[in-house]
Amino acid sequence: MKKVKLSFFKKNEILQLGIFFEYNLATNRIARNLGNVEWSGSLHCYYLPYSEKEKYRVYSHFRKFGYYVDYSDLLKLQKKKVKPEFAKPKLKKLSLKKELNTFEKGCLWKYVRYLRGKRYSESTVKTYYFFILNFVRFKQKPPRDLIKRDYEKFLELIAAHNYSISSHRQCVSALKHFSVLFEPKEEINFEVLRPKKSKKLPNVLSQAEVIDILRCTKNIKHRLALGLLYSSGLRIGELLNLKVKDFNIDRKQLFINSAKGRKDRIAILSEGILPLLKNYLVSFEPTNYLIEGKNGSKYSPESIRAFLKTACKRANIQKHVTPHTLRHSFATHMMEDGIDIRYIQELLGHSRPETTMIYTHVSRQDLLEIKSPLDTALGRLSNSYNHNKKVLLSRNNIL
Repeated sequence: MKKVKLSFFKKNEILQLGIFFEYNLATNRIARNLGNVEWSGSLHCYYLPYSEKEKYRVYSHFRKFGYYVDYSDLLKLQKKKVKPEFAKPKLKKLSLKKELNTFEKGCLWKYVRYLRGKRYSESTVKTYYFFILNFVRFKQKPPRDLIKRDYEKFLELIAAHNYSISSHRQCVSALKHFSVLFEPKEEINFEVLRPKKSKKLPNVLSQAEVIDILRCTKNIKHRLALGLLYSSGLRIGELLNLKVKDFNIDRKQLFINSAKGRKDRIAILSEGILPLLKNYLVSFEPTNYLIEGKNGSKYSPESIRAFLKTACKRANIQKHVTPHTLRHSFATHMMEDGIDIRYIQELLGHSRPETTMIYTHVSRQDLLEIKSPLDTALGRLSNSYNHNKKVLLSRNNIL
């Protein structure tokens, strides 16, 4: 009697339904006609993502052709009470030695050399490498055998993990460079796969909130770090790369060396930060980096995020605040103080004025002066009484 066996296994942390049978052309053709199945060379079976619906579909499909379907292994799955929903497998930093074969390692190192040859920053190389490392292990195919659908499936996985739109776009860029290097079977339009940019307004603190955060930061080094992020509009990477020699205290200027896009620029140095800076230099005596870690090494961004979170908690600020929030606040407050947008663009190191223009939507003072129609209505009702009385929203409630 013709027979197939259904079993289960995990691939990339996703529960799969395996279809095992003694190989012959007729059964092979029937299995392929299921659609949405892939072949595992190591297990010698066809497989597809497990679900109750797919289990029933596969069972019915083979029964229609007169096959005996052994699903005893799937009963074990129910006894173990293993949840079949693994729609969000964890993307993690994989171990090269343990989880990659020699060919996959070669592809990855070739990709890294390619990116460095294009003179991308190490931060960009690291980000792209993370996505491609997971992509290589996710597909387990030679790069030149990949098709458009392989790239789409991985991007669907990225979306399932709720990565931000900017991270998703970075992943598409990483895959685009990978395809240029290894030339897949078919031409792929990556711009179609790239999601549109979010048009979110930046999160901004008030000036009082910024002062509260600085006052609640007890450690001198920590207070200086947060003070520079706000007073000079620095990115966190620019702050960590600052060296003692980059300060020109007499001119109240700060030299930013090779910032984003390999651009140098001059930032302003606040008079209010100078006493704190001098106190820090005398107390800590940094030799190379301004904000030094252990043994004169570069300070970690995780540490800055941690003590910023602590300071916000002490200041009773409920907003989600990151180091970049201080940079957004710097730009917005400069805009509100009437500084020309061209100067703000230069101080922030933006390549295009369009990038700086987003702060005009946050700092529109004329919009803040527009009254809500509710306030207008309440004001008119108040005027109908004598000038000492104010109408509230509760019926017949007058102050």
